[in-house]
Amino acid sequence: MSRHLNRITARTAEDDYLVEAEAVYLGDDLLVYIWGGERPHIGAVAAATPRPSLADPEQRSATASVLSYLGHKEDRVAQYAAETIAAALDTQAVVTAGIHWDDLGPEAIDIILSRCREIVDKLLAELQKEGATP
Repeated sequence: MSRHLNRITARTAEDDYLVEAEAVYLGDDLLVYIWGGERPHIGAVAAATPRPSLADPEQRSATASVLSYLGHKEDRVAQYAAETIAAALDTQAVVTAGIHWDDLGPEAIDIILSRCREIVDKLLAELQKEGATP
């Protein structure tokens, strides 16, 4: 039986380096897109599938394949989100990420990566609240 769910949206609590995301099920598969900054776009895509953990087969993990457009660095965000979501919800997940601000330094990048982890946590909480998990 396929899961049906309205779109779930999330945004960071802080407006500086605002990052937003939306998730929607397509049958049993989950599509997530994450964006932010001055020029949102698609910079990277990750497709993850859940599997038993290699360290502990009783635990769920996930493996992802990642594609990035030339010059884009969202691959870390897309892979983290796809693997985390696929493992937590035991479903295939595709994540697109496109976040851009001009002239970012290392500290700003760390803040944005933290905001992306925040977004994944918020999406998972909302998906679980909606009863979208198996």
